Amino acid sequence: MSNDKEMTINERYKYLRKMQKRYLKAQEKERSKLLDEMQEITGYHRKSLLRLIDSKIARKPRQRQRGRTYGVEVVYALQVIAESFDYPCAERLHHNLVWMAKHLQIHGELELSSILIHQLEKISVSTIRRILKRLGRDKPSLPRKNPKDANRHRQDVPTRRIPWNEQIPGHFEADLVHHCGPSASGQYIPCR
Repeated sequence: MSNDKEMTINERYKYLRKMQKRYLKAQEKERSKLLDEMQEITGYHRKSLLRLIDSKIARKPRQRQRGRTYGVEVVYALQVIAESFDYPCAERLHHNLVWMAKHLQIHGELELSSILIHQLEKISVSTIRRILKRLGRDKPSLPRKNPKDANRHRQDVPTRRIPWNEQIPGHFEADLVHHCGPSASGQYIPCR
């Protein structure tokens, strides 16, 4: 705990459990001093401290759990959007939810309402992560972990970078950038 910040509830309870042992062993005058010290450190009222000292100092579990904030529509939208992006991490998916949902609506893959768009705007990264973890994947994603398995057919073809002024025949040079604009119809330029 830093000196300039207020104690968290767990730190207060830890401190009070230690002080409880000292308080119960102390005489009446010492108890008054210990109560003053606990009041100064925790910020609790004296009566609250007495009530806590006389009981078991522990946090009580919640009586009622929170309900779900996001319904089935949001879960389905997240599943469709994540699948269309090939399941990126929640941090990358978070910033692309709304525009991709609108894009998928144009193509008939998703039905949107103003409430659903609002929920997709305000959903947090951690909630997206939890929902996607719970959903899993219907289909396996593209192989990413082991490039040797993904490229095993390409390994049969000997490819490497050659110097720009290679004089020995038998090499092939290819430009991997297509320079024809938006349409590739009949615009192939022969190599030199």
